[in-house]
Amino acid sequence: MNNTAYSNIARFIVLVLVQVLICNHINFLGYINPYPYILFILLFPVKNNRLLIIFLSFLIGLAIDLFQDSGGIHAAASVFIAYARPLILKFSFGMMYEHQTIKFDNVEFGSKFTYISILTLLHQFVLFSLEIFNASKVILVLQKTLFSSIFTILLCILATIIFSRKK
Repeated sequence: MNNTAYSNIARFIVLVLVQVLICNHINFLGYINPYPYILFILLFPVKNNRLLIIFLSFLIGLAIDLFQDSGGIHAAASVFIAYARPLILKFSFGMMYEHQTIKFDNVEFGSKFTYISILTLLHQFVLFSLEIFNASKVILVLQKTLFSSIFTILLCILATIIFSRKK
């Protein structure tokens, strides 16, 4: 195995532990709960196999579901954003995605912000739609999606800035 595989394994384990041990205990005002584990899906190398990222997204979602006893909603939301990821990559990065030259440390902030925001909003919407699963509570789903997404986006951008490799 190469360094990329080891770093992905370490990222998987660390993000699951951060989610389970720290972020699951944050529930500010009933709406704000960060989900930084999606960083694993967001930062997974673009050149790797699409089935691999979908399978690993299922595993990370399943790990979170096992700790939260949430019945598979994290796995479903994670698989959804892993499946939608190529479309969002193409939208956010354009030709860089077409040529498979995306390095998240080197892209401009606007593209990175767009990419993280869209996938986070999609994840949170699917997650809370499955959690609440009631058509009469659409406002509650949108409210939880918006507030949790804002906090998760800020946390993800902060983590990418702090842990980016400086050249």
